[in-house]
Amino acid sequence: MDKIFAIILGNLLINNFILFKFLGLCPFLGVSKQTRSAASMGIAVIFVMVSSGVITWLVYQHLLLPLHIEFMRTVAFILVIATSVQFIEMVILKTSPALYKALGIYLPLITTNCAVLGVTVLNIDDFFSGNKAVPGSFGFSVLQAFFAGVGFLFVLLLMSGIRERLELADIPESLDGTPIAFVIAGLMSLAFMGFLGMKV
Repeated sequence: MDKIFAIILGNLLINNFILFKFLGLCPFLGVSKQTRSAASMGIAVIFVMVSSGVITWLVYQHLLLPLHIEFMRTVAFILVIATSVQFIEMVILKTSPALYKALGIYLPLITTNCAVLGVTVLNIDDFFSGNKAVPGSFGFSVLQAFFAGVGFLFVLLLMSGIRERLELADIPESLDGTPIAFVIAGLMSLAFMGFLGMKV
């Protein structure tokens, strides 16, 4: 139970992929201007992280390890992630063309979102020992992928809320737009580093 709690809390607050590991900054800064697009991107990232986490665990356990080609994991994982993103892209295009247009270039960029690849690699590093899955490895991998995505969504929503409020603020011209977004991201990162003292 402690391990489950550590995975949940770690991915949400302590080791958040955006604010602690600094992975996935491109969609974080690009899509966080509006809450609706930030929420949609966050949900898409959760789906891609979980599906990629499940498939990459299975590929590593049942294909790469038996064939002794573990060194191919990065290539295999990128192929899995690209396929998941392509599927999500098709679903969003069919169900909500307006949302597809609003997400724009950032939707295909989930493929190159290093946070997604980071989760899949971290799952293998954390839940495999000596080329063998530790007990409960599959469940831990799915849990970590899901809560890494939830942490990603949480931070995107926080940032979008702040940036929407800034639209009404009087900001100096030199800081308007991307510069103030970087300042806010830095301050949020410092705030989240306060969670490092938590014992899990």
